[in-house]
Amino acid sequence: MPFQVLEAPAHSILSATTGFIAEAGFTHSMTPARNCTFGCSYCYVPTMRIYGGLKREDWAHWGEGTTFKTNAPELLHREVRDGQVIYCSPLVDAYQPPEEAQEMMPRILDELIARPPKTFVIQTRGPLIVRDLARLVKLSERTTLRVSFSITTNREPVRKLYEPHCATIDCRWKAIRELRAAGVATFATLAPLLPCDPEELAAVALEATDQDVICDPLHVRSVKPRGATTRDAAFAISDKHGFSQWLDPEFQREIVERIGRTVRRAGRRFATGTEGFGWLAQ
Repeated sequence: MPFQVLEAPAHSILSATTGFIAEAGFTHSMTPARNCTFGCSYCYVPTMRIYGGLKREDWAHWGEGTTFKTNAPELLHREVRDGQVIYCSPLVDAYQPPEEAQEMMPRILDELIARPPKTFVIQTRGPLIVRDLARLVKLSERTTLRVSFSITTNREPVRKLYEPHCATIDCRWKAIRELRAAGVATFATLAPLLPCDPEELAAVALEATDQDVICDPLHVRSVKPRGATTRDAAFAISDKHGFSQWLDPEFQREIVERIGRTVRRAGRRFATGTEGFGWLAQ
């Protein structure tokens, strides 16, 4: 079924941060669209509902389409300030598939180049970001720019189960290497951590990047009693395919510790939660 791609003007494009993103050190978040066509089974955003700025049709049909904020660049021109630390985006991936035709991000990056904030961070799992490499390099010359590239596993069959609309893991590593080669500070963010080979995943992250490594397991209510959490679809997939232990807090801690040991032995920093994401905001 093809994605439904809509357009609508927005009242604003930057939001003052709260919760996790604020604790990590970001002052503002930017979301160029509502709903994300990657539609990952574990995505926490639909569980936020109205508290994530969503409408009922968004969370009821998560992943089936997206609505681009047509006036996002114009709003950004009006709202951006030089002291802001902006995270793009906690709610959708700026480089989700329809962005290829929409070309919203080049216009947004042009505005940021003209009026740079203090820090701008792009969180993505979309290799499409490489399309905008020239603009990213130019922006990195004007402000602190970081790309946090989400890598969830090193097992392609696992990727297909949990995030079938996302690019392959190899394509993501290729994009990370291209960004790094161009001088764009790019982090391998191992989050949310899906079933994987921990030491091998850490080793590739160390080889592909020259930055410290950020990691976070899937959210579970026993550890995170309030707020956004992993969707039921990911639990169902885990149950069906024998991966339920990956949602057990003790097992998660063991896997995270194994990755951390590999990273630290290589002389890099490793962290989870707001400490790790805080490195992006610095």
